[in-house]
Amino acid sequence: MNAVGIDISKEFSVVAALRPMGEVALPPRTYQHDSHSIDVLAQEILALGADTRVIMEATGRYHEPVAQTLSQHGIYVSILNPLLIKQSGGGSIRKVKTDKADALKIAKYGLDNWVDLREHTPMETIRQQLKLCTRQYNLYMKTIVSLQNNLISLSDKTFPGVNELFSSPERKDGHVKWIDFLATFWHCHCIATVSEKSFTDRYQKWCKRKGYHFQPKKAAEIYAKTQKMIVTLPKNDYAKLLVVTAAKQLIASKETLSEMKIEMNRMAKELPEYDTVMAMYGVGEATGVQLMAEIGDVRRFAHRSSIVAFAGVDPSVNQSGKQTSQGGKTTKRGSPHLRKTLFQVVSTYVKKKPEDEAVYQFIDKKRAEGKPYYVYMTAAQNKFLRIYYARVKECMLALETASEG
Repeated sequence: MNAVGIDISKEFSVVAALRPMGEVALPPRTYQHDSHSIDVLAQEILALGADTRVIMEATGRYHEPVAQTLSQHGIYVSILNPLLIKQSGGGSIRKVKTDKADALKIAKYGLDNWVDLREHTPMETIRQQLKLCTRQYNLYMKTIVSLQNNLISLSDKTFPGVNELFSSPERKDGHVKWIDFLATFWHCHCIATVSEKSFTDRYQKWCKRKGYHFQPKKAAEIYAKTQKMIVTLPKNDYAKLLVVTAAKQLIASKETLSEMKIEMNRMAKELPEYDTVMAMYGVGEATGVQLMAEIGDVRRFAHRSSIVAFAGVDPSVNQSGKQTSQGGKTTKRGSPHLRKTLFQVVSTYVKKKPEDEAVYQFIDKKRAEGKPYYVYMTAAQNKFLRIYYARVKECMLALETASEG
């Protein structure tokens, strides 16, 4: 029985191996993160014997190539939350913080918790790409919110209330009618200073060119409103540059986000749990994909409590002797991206109020008990995640049974 501890940094890893009773099987050594060095490391680990396990901390993305390469050599790899290693203490009251000491500490933790170690199954390429894509999606979404707020602020100076003129929903290609409209009619004087017939004819041609439905009544409504508007920026090239540029930037960003959303769903459809997840109440095209990307394969979680802890929506426990702390805060030890997605899903339950859904019934029960907003919202995320785990795992096991049969 050999436990190999790997302390990983950006450019290199320090590796040490221990046998039971603290015997050093492999003294701490440094390996660069290149294909040759990692292959050499793999051969040295294999030489230790079949009953050898590699333990490493989850370090963002730095551990991924090392874990993937070692797994490809048939080596048992277990990836742990760094907090577990830190809380273990390493069997010493001295505070020593070096890469060599950390590697030995990780190896010792592996020996002490040998039976509890779980093998890391490298996430399939599709899941890795999907996770990266969803993170970029969230980043672009923040940019779009900023650009949209900026455009509304500018339009209030040239065309007040233009963002409230149309009720058309956003198209699949990302285009929104009021933004496209503002990119052409960037100032209310573009309309107010011409005749109503002239504007109506131009508006009709614009609708046809952009693929929007034309209504003479809407044209008359817009024309009438522009006659009464008060603006703070005059109609000149300076104002046009500001408004049109901001509108075009927002349109381009929305088109990019739309293309990314389509690609995300295309990749997600290749996952076996796609239909099951998308059929769950409160899950949309974006949030469903984000759930699958952030959670990954549910079979890597031994229990429902494991996936709840991974998301960080489990209550903390503080008990000593006869004293037990009530109302412990959420641990928030897991993925903040997953918690954000869960909050969006649960918010749908609160808005839509589906009486026959278990999650909403749970929310209603907690509200009746007088629980604060964030308390019952977090509890509902916990509830939803447990249901997600049960349904998806059942789906995965059924597919496994069908493939074996």
